[in-house]
Amino acid sequence: MQKLNFPNYTFRLKNTENNTLIFDSIRKRFVVCTPEEWVRAHTVQFLIQEKKDSPSLLNVEKQILVRGIQKRYDIVGYKPDGNIALVVECKAPQVPITQDTFDQIARYNYTLRAEHLMVTNGLNHYYCQMDWKEERYSFLRELPKFTRK
Repeated sequence: MQKLNFPNYTFRLKNTENNTLIFDSIRKRFVVCTPEEWVRAHTVQFLIQEKKDSPSLLNVEKQILVRGIQKRYDIVGYKPDGNIALVVECKAPQVPITQDTFDQIARYNYTLRAEHLMVTNGLNHYYCQMDWKEERYSFLRELPKFTRK
């Protein structure tokens, strides 16, 4: 698998007849290790190990309704009160991060109402803080460690 711009993490991998599978520690099951899934697994570990997020407050690959259309987010981090603190959009390493990517996560966040956003392709990471009053986001140098209380 491709080396990403994250610390080194250990993953449970296994091979089936035609696929490599990676264990998703949030969903508690093996999933096909696509390039995007490789980025998602690293991002989850980054949130848990570096940002000290509780795994019990992370959710991966769930459907939401965005302006009447079914969509699926990559990662959401919750506060203990159930409010959403973070939405993460993961792309495969070969997929460039463009304005379309930020537009996508902004559409998701219109429904989810998170305080912070993260967009990553595993090589480049972008962090944003929402300003709901002005209906815009501003870029941050790094993702803050959240006190999710």
